[in-house]
Amino acid sequence: MMTKMEELKDRVEAKRHELLAKLNELKADARAEAQEQHHRVREKLADLERTLKGGWDKVSNEVAAKLNEWLKKEGNKP
Repeated sequence: MMTKMEELKDRVEAKRHELLAKLNELKADARAEAQEQHHRVREKLADLERTLKGGWDKVSNEVAAKLNEWLKKEGNKP
C-alpha cells in the first residue's frame, strides 16, 4: 500500500510531466498567445522546483500541504 507521501509524489510527478509536455508543444508555436502560455507554464514549473528544492527526502508536512494546494490550483489545466 502506498503512503500518502508516495501518492503525493506520484501526482506531482504526473502533473510535472504534463506541464513539460505542454512546454515542449508550445516551443514550436510562434504565436504571441502561445509564447505567453509558454511563459506561464515555465513559471508553474519553476514554482514547483522552488517548492521541492530540498528534494523529496526533505518534504515536510508544510511542503506537502503546499504541494497539495499547488495540485488543487492547477487542477486539469496545463
